[in-house]
Amino acid sequence: MYLVGNGIVFTRDNECPEIRDGAVVIEGTKIKAIGTLADMKAAYPEAEFVDAHGGVIMPAFINMHEHIYSAMARGFSIKGYNPKGFLDILDGQWWTIDRHLTLEQTKYSAYDTYIQSIKCGVTTVFDHHASFGHIRDSLFKIGEAAKDLGIRTCLCYEISDRDGMDKAKESVDENAAWAKYALADDSDMIAGMMGMHAQFTISDQTFDYAASVKPDGIGYHIHVAEGIEDLHDCLKKYGKRIIDRLYDHDILGPKTLLGHCIYVNEHEMQLIKDTDTMIVHNPESNMGNACGCPPTMEQVHHGILTGLGTDGYTHDMIESFKVANVLHKHSLCDPNAAWGEIPQMLFYNNPKMANRYFKSELGVLKEGAAADVIVMKYTPPTRLGADNLNGHILFGMMGHDCETTICNGKILMQNFELKTCDEEKIYAECRAEADKLHFSIN
Repeated sequence: MYLVGNGIVFTRDNECPEIRDGAVVIEGTKIKAIGTLADMKAAYPEAEFVDAHGGVIMPAFINMHEHIYSAMARGFSIKGYNPKGFLDILDGQWWTIDRHLTLEQTKYSAYDTYIQSIKCGVTTVFDHHASFGHIRDSLFKIGEAAKDLGIRTCLCYEISDRDGMDKAKESVDENAAWAKYALADDSDMIAGMMGMHAQFTISDQTFDYAASVKPDGIGYHIHVAEGIEDLHDCLKKYGKRIIDRLYDHDILGPKTLLGHCIYVNEHEMQLIKDTDTMIVHNPESNMGNACGCPPTMEQVHHGILTGLGTDGYTHDMIESFKVANVLHKHSLCDPNAAWGEIPQMLFYNNPKMANRYFKSELGVLKEGAAADVIVMKYTPPTRLGADNLNGHILFGMMGHDCETTICNGKILMQNFELKTCDEEKIYAECRAEADKLHFSIN
């Protein structure tokens, strides 16, 4: 049993949003109680004390769209790479990297991504993986890293016809194998989806095969209209818009997650809403790839369950939060835009979305909820309260201000020190594998 205290507790629970000089009591994998530090110490004298050092105690973050396979791209340049558009970025960089990834490199990419997530206070990661250099067992290697580090994760493999039908089928089978494994697991720490790249690299035949082997109880995780080329391809080949094609293949639904959705119209948004399908917005990636700004504010106003991810661009959800805030103000030429919508997406919608795959209540500190708790080292120059917490996070914090990360009742990092791995050893292996990958490409 742990008692996390000596800080301000912000619960994200409307019934008790803030406890000054508060504490959270953790028993097993769940929150046992919350209250003042004095009351909790008196009620649970046997609990091991985790000192927040006067910081902010709050629910851990959730990342609804990651790309573990991109980890070894940091600081790496590919000879002759000079993209003129989004398709050049995909083929010249990301598909080039994933075609060379070995199983060992996938594993260490996962270690890096999860470690950096833990350091930024992220305890639940929805990943969308690709490693056409080695498909089979790739999700299981990622799952091993997640279990080793103690982080919660939902995995899928990026189905695509881009490297031929044999690999497309193998990627479908990898999704099905992992999803069945995750469904049989009772830890509530792993989950699986049927991952897909984007409709412009997937044939009707592959869609049909994926549907035929997809286990019941899971949905799809697919990129949608990230680039205008995706929409043009669908209109030219099938005479319909992307969301209509996905609807015709029975891909939409409450368990399905659509990434990006930049080039979707009013009709498509209504179809997404009517099928209770989820959307995840990845602002930094959209800007960095010069893909455009999605109509995220409209999607939220339509009542679509819309969340926030990073697309592998960063592992820091606060960074994504900041960029989303300014992107939509800039795009709409409206300084009042996004103040309410973006916090809703990160702090409330992400937990709702994640809870379509995980049973323990996420994103809130209250009795019975998942013991996913973080401590942020933060001393503000102005008043801090539940009513202005989002503004303090937006303008005063970064992910690496996280000093302690607890997931599922287990301390993963305390006082900025990782507790579940030998970080130095892992990063030595990461660098060795990255060198091999870079040599194989260049």
